[in-house]
Amino acid sequence: MNKEDIIITYGSDATSMTRALLQSIDIEGLLPDRNASIALKPNLVVAVTADSGATTHPEILISIIEFLQEKGYHNISIVESAWVGDSTKEGFRVNGYHQISKKYHVPLVDVKDDTYEKKTVEGITMEVSRTILDTDFLISLPVLKGHCQTAMTCALKNMKGCLSDRSKRLFHSLGLHRPIAALNAVRAADLVIVDSLNGDLDFEEGGNPVETNRMFACRDSVLCDSFGASLMGFELKDVPYIEMAEHLGVGTTDLEKANIIQLNEPSDEPVARPTGRANYLGRYTEPDSACSACYGNLIHALKRLDEVNRLKNIKQNIYIGQGYKGVNDPSKIGVGICTKGLGKSLPGCPPKAIDMIKFIKELNAE
Repeated sequence: MNKEDIIITYGSDATSMTRALLQSIDIEGLLPDRNASIALKPNLVVAVTADSGATTHPEILISIIEFLQEKGYHNISIVESAWVGDSTKEGFRVNGYHQISKKYHVPLVDVKDDTYEKKTVEGITMEVSRTILDTDFLISLPVLKGHCQTAMTCALKNMKGCLSDRSKRLFHSLGLHRPIAALNAVRAADLVIVDSLNGDLDFEEGGNPVETNRMFACRDSVLCDSFGASLMGFELKDVPYIEMAEHLGVGTTDLEKANIIQLNEPSDEPVARPTGRANYLGRYTEPDSACSACYGNLIHALKRLDEVNRLKNIKQNIYIGQGYKGVNDPSKIGVGICTKGLGKSLPGCPPKAIDMIKFIKELNAE
């Protein structure tokens, strides 16, 4: 498999689709040393199952492990970290990873418990998992899905799960895009196999999955995300970290030079497109360096209110994010511990969506 190749397969059977991709990749050509350490990096941002549109289908990991072990590779681990405020171990449990680990003798590494090495790129110092830095071959297994702050997430952003929680918070304070690009300049995946079966097209934590019944493989994370953005109807300018990563030498955005290989034909169903729902709901917010967990919960709360026609009762926008730490303004309302200095604020890091709904309803009733 060459760097410019994008190999695509269509269907709904994750097991057979994964195997078809692997057979076309020539793993042995990419990784001739059978003793090399291999890390599988799925997306378990929250502890929900893959049918939510948020997390990597476990069948993909199982197929990769079986395929690699059949080829004589046995130094394999599964490495991941949930977002700040959620438990990686619960994500492992919910998705059956402990059974996978036991059956195939593949250890689970929770990056939250790992040791870190500080790396600096473009003036951004981050704490990166030593397991990830030390692994010989990194296979990233992102879900192609929407994101309420960066429009989309795929290969480049999936690497954020290789950071300490401290660095994740730093990334949000810096606006996500530039740090994501810098992280991939430190360590990018050697191979990306994208779960584009039913990713949520608006939110990172799922809840609104849309079946696209597609998987694809790339070696260039920038090219991968450029292709993924095009599938979701986004231009590169809509997802700034993609071109930023290109400028740091991570890969290329030039889809004209991509060698797109279709292993089979897609179904007759039209490709689903983002609804723009997150942008619509976001007009009721004033985010400043808000973390995904907190902002995502607020977006969900606003959606629930919209479903019962209560958004029209909101009298002023809701402030959220690390940018409001130390701000004292009695005229404003906010959610999350970072807004505790505002006139009315809902505590929590992050507060639950259900608590946000109650908080907003009570404000509207005053």
